[in-house]
Amino acid sequence: MKIIILGAGQVGGTLAENLAGERNDITVIDIDGERLRELGDRLDIGTVLGMGCYPWVLKEAGAEDADMLIAVTNSDEVNMVACQVAYTLFRTPTKIARIRTAHYTSRADKLFNENAIPIDVIISPEQVVTDYIKRLIEHPGALQVVNFATGRVQLVAVRAYYGGPLVGNELRELRKHMPNVDTRVAAIFRRNRPIIPEGNTVIEADDEVFFIAAKNDIRAVMSELRRLEHNYKRVLIAGGGNIGYRLAKSIQHRYNVKIIERSPQRAEWLGERLGHTVVLQGMATDRDELLKANIENTDVFCALTNDDEANIMASLLAKRLGARKVMTLIANPAYVDLVQGHDIDIAISPQQSTIGSLLTHVRRGDVVNVYSLRRGAAEAIEAIAHGDAKSSKVVGRAIEDIDLPEGTTIGAVVRGEKVLIAHDDIVIEPDDHVILFLIDKRRIRDVEKLFQVGFTFF
Repeated sequence: MKIIILGAGQVGGTLAENLAGERNDITVIDIDGERLRELGDRLDIGTVLGMGCYPWVLKEAGAEDADMLIAVTNSDEVNMVACQVAYTLFRTPTKIARIRTAHYTSRADKLFNENAIPIDVIISPEQVVTDYIKRLIEHPGALQVVNFATGRVQLVAVRAYYGGPLVGNELRELRKHMPNVDTRVAAIFRRNRPIIPEGNTVIEADDEVFFIAAKNDIRAVMSELRRLEHNYKRVLIAGGGNIGYRLAKSIQHRYNVKIIERSPQRAEWLGERLGHTVVLQGMATDRDELLKANIENTDVFCALTNDDEANIMASLLAKRLGARKVMTLIANPAYVDLVQGHDIDIAISPQQSTIGSLLTHVRRGDVVNVYSLRRGAAEAIEAIAHGDAKSSKVVGRAIEDIDLPEGTTIGAVVRGEKVLIAHDDIVIEPDDHVILFLIDKRRIRDVEKLFQVGFTFF
């Protein structure tokens, strides 16, 4: 696939890295020559220096025969104009744009269509990250929570603790412990190395375990792997920017929410719009401000400013002062592995959260959801099976007979309203939603081919 990426920042660069390794023809456009040189030296991609919304720049990047334009610069306006130019002059089939400003996204239905601004898919990073954090708050103890089949199925990552009922036992014991709950362990990461789970695999303390289950069964499965945490009640948010505001607005009716915001003007703005949230004006890196906000009784502290260093320092201080759980937004990927798992419980990478949304629209076959897991090391996919036994490599076949690429497991099948946790004898039917877990992303093309309908397969 020939793809033009407009913007070589954290999201554009990470996306180029993901797609270049999957044998795509990638060209990145940016006005930062040094950043382009760094990407070009490291990846097998083309680069063009210039303003991505200019017609001659898009033409030089190959827009005349490109399959897709992904505009992810820091400017909503540049992204929108680039999509308009690509459509008007080059008839680019698929146009994806990152639109951050709520003034645009709130009117998306009227603004973004072929009769107005021709954008096929809008990605709002702030909303993606907000939804991600909200799911973590709703599932105490989880490291990552992703939804499939409109929320009927969830894939959850937890760290196995000493004393958990299943720790030290084989996976096959899980069914004996919970005879009325069906679940499947999709993968285990032990000391950062992946393990494909078998029935005789023994769970060890500190293993990062990815399991899949129907939404209503998630807490029961978590209790087998770790001490079940009480539901959160009190949430303190550092930073009242777009993400902090959206998160507070979405959870303030269920939780006791406070925001610490540095800017007096922004704090006043937040106070006028968040009727059920306590807004405090001050610095979240100030010990006295945190104590004033009752940090010692806070269940979750979320550091969500646009400054990585401030987020890290505020989080470390909050943890030392008694916050039960600390989640930290970190844009620099070099910091994420450095800080997570010590005083900071969960480091949230906004570009990795956004990448999954973008990859959903790049994948071949009928792929409806893609999630980047473990900072891009693994991937979870929801694909729809089409065709019949003659035209499909999956339809009409039992799971044990599907030739899955190495390092790939099927976790669940959703058939209408029914959730079927994957077992070897389940036969895939047309229109089934199949949820797969990949620990080797180099195999993604092989997985996509499984769900592409051909004339005949023998």
